[in-house]
Amino acid sequence: MNTDKNHPDIEEPSILDYLKSKLKFWERGQKVELYALEPVSPHPIEGESPVTQPGTPERAGSPREKTSQASHWPWRSLLALVFALLGQRAFEPSPNRTVIAGLVLYGFGLAWLILACLRKEWTLTHYPETGTGSDTLQVRRLPLILGIVLSVAALLTLGNNLFTLLNVTLWVLAIIFFVRAFWLPRENQPPFWPRVKDFFSRDSWLFKVTRWTLLALAVVVIVVFFRVYNIGGVPSEPFSDHAEKILDVYDVSRGQTHIFFPRNTGREAIQMYLTLVVSWIFGTGLSFLSLKIGTVFCGLATLPYMYLLGKEFGGKRIALLAVFFAGIAYWPNVISRAGLRFPLYPLFVAPTLFYLLRGLRTRNRNDFIVSGLFLGLGLHGYSPFRIMPFVVMVAVGLYLLHAQSKGSRKQAIIWLSILAIMSLIVFLPLARYWLDNPQAFSYRAFSRLGSIESPLPTPAWQLFLSNTWNALRMFNWDNGEIWVHSVPHRPALDVVSGALFLIGVVLVLIRYIRQRHWQDLFLLLAVPMLQLPSILSLAFPGENPALNRAAGAMVPTFLLVAVALDGLLAGIGRRLEPAALSPKGVGSRMSHRAGTALTWVLVLVLAGWSSYQNFDLVFNQFARQYDAGAWNSSEMGAVIKQFGQTYGSTDNAWIIPYPYWVDTRLPGVWAGIPNRDFAVWPENFNATLDVQGPKLFIVNVEDVVAMDQLQALYPHGVWSRFVSKTKLEGKDFMIFFVPQEQ
Repeated sequence: MNTDKNHPDIEEPSILDYLKSKLKFWERGQKVELYALEPVSPHPIEGESPVTQPGTPERAGSPREKTSQASHWPWRSLLALVFALLGQRAFEPSPNRTVIAGLVLYGFGLAWLILACLRKEWTLTHYPETGTGSDTLQVRRLPLILGIVLSVAALLTLGNNLFTLLNVTLWVLAIIFFVRAFWLPRENQPPFWPRVKDFFSRDSWLFKVTRWTLLALAVVVIVVFFRVYNIGGVPSEPFSDHAEKILDVYDVSRGQTHIFFPRNTGREAIQMYLTLVVSWIFGTGLSFLSLKIGTVFCGLATLPYMYLLGKEFGGKRIALLAVFFAGIAYWPNVISRAGLRFPLYPLFVAPTLFYLLRGLRTRNRNDFIVSGLFLGLGLHGYSPFRIMPFVVMVAVGLYLLHAQSKGSRKQAIIWLSILAIMSLIVFLPLARYWLDNPQAFSYRAFSRLGSIESPLPTPAWQLFLSNTWNALRMFNWDNGEIWVHSVPHRPALDVVSGALFLIGVVLVLIRYIRQRHWQDLFLLLAVPMLQLPSILSLAFPGENPALNRAAGAMVPTFLLVAVALDGLLAGIGRRLEPAALSPKGVGSRMSHRAGTALTWVLVLVLAGWSSYQNFDLVFNQFARQYDAGAWNSSEMGAVIKQFGQTYGSTDNAWIIPYPYWVDTRLPGVWAGIPNRDFAVWPENFNATLDVQGPKLFIVNVEDVVAMDQLQALYPHGVWSRFVSKTKLEGKDFMIFFVPQEQ
């Protein structure tokens, strides 16, 4: 664009001319810079990415770039965003939903995005500087020897699939001694406990509250609201998997402290012990609510590490944006509320990756130790996490293949070995169970991967390719058909997050091509790698995509969302710098203020739109379709509980099983009897004659055969229809009351 006021007659080049000049980057001597590489202020404003700081010092003697007021407005970036949002909006479920319209709109958005990059309107924030330290590779021999001895002793005593005081003590001591053997003290830093003592011995503390602090607190409040609001009502009812979990927790409460819970094809242990602790703290007993409180806590506990990962990928603003969009999003919210082990996958993915990435950047051995601890602990959480050792190896492999690892490649291999050792020691109880019961430990995974339960419908390689394609589409098109933890056949992301996700993928890919930073490539590859537990459901391709088995992918997904939006804000900030540095004229002040207002309006509109849609997705759409699919076991439990309070016992209450109806164990959970199955089959009706006292039978409204049999067996029994408060079709049930014989 011509901005020379002395030559007003010079014709302004067209967009086509501009593209032709810029895209000839293959010619010798020409180079297109897509991202700002100028020096940044050494003291950035709190909460802002370094490249967005107004007042960036210029090099001595360098003339300031002449810019017109119009150049301050990043209209190319805004057009790219608008077209991407319209494209994603076209992918939303509706009668007029078409792929073509969305792809065309996204195509326009991509074109404007490339133009915005060429004009440096959309600039990604730089990674933090790489450390230059070296590891002396020293190890404390005595703690290492003790750790080896204790780990062998723990392995020998971890038999019978039970945690005991002895084997847990040996196991924990082995972990402590291994950490002590490898841990390196920080230079020029006093020991931990003296620092704690010094802090609490002070007469007063000074806390600084900034605008960034208030903004972060506002994000925390919004996120917590989304995650805990109406936790008792959404989702409303448990299903069979919850009955299995509650029975497992009941076993623990009775002293059966299993390492691996073999019920229902096998489950790892963390959720069972967590739920028991939750029931003690909140007084909620062995209930559906206890399960949900525990998993919601796991979902919230993931977000601090999303923040730390965001800082690793560029700064505080990326960190806070990642927390916000991940915190309000429908996908992680529904996964957390399900009351099952699903959020344990991202819960341990986030810290494992954070300490791994920070360790590789800072070349600090201690981070690899902590990453190994989280890797091993995550293997006790949710079986899809078993993909993480491979993800870690890929990350280190990419690091070794890129220039950022220069001078530390041999050390990186040693650090990876330390990480593996630490994870193995934490994994030790499950390793013993695996050795004793290899088939039970791996049955769940192999039943999906192979033909144990069902033959593969087509060749494995075809299934893998089609599953991969379907999994990659889940973010922006179709997240699958599993109603218990998703709104079927809609995108996993809302309109705003979906558009920013694809923009982030493009921007990070371009930056990798330009700069060859290994973290860019890893961030992109981490998404499909963490989806592999869903992709590898070859025997049951209908179960892919599955938001629960792909839950670990939400970590890199929302990092890409945050990176994209931060890049837009950084570009806007850069366009405002000339106005901020120019003489304080009225036009300059107005331009800067208008640009600042544009930034706030943009952020508030995107945040508000995303919040509104995600609230509707979770508390309206998901809640309605879940209520329609789940059986109202809570109302059956209330009837049984009232019967027991009236007649002194629930031993005389039964539920008649019926195909595709309620799990007969779940009403007992609501009635406060989590260990009883209330089922009585028609062939066993005669056995109820021997039971004294009044009797209660709950029957499906369509089970006419059972009704006739009960009426013939108890001629004086009384029928009544229970009308469900849900007002949903098929939720009513019949109550057959038999009074006590005189």
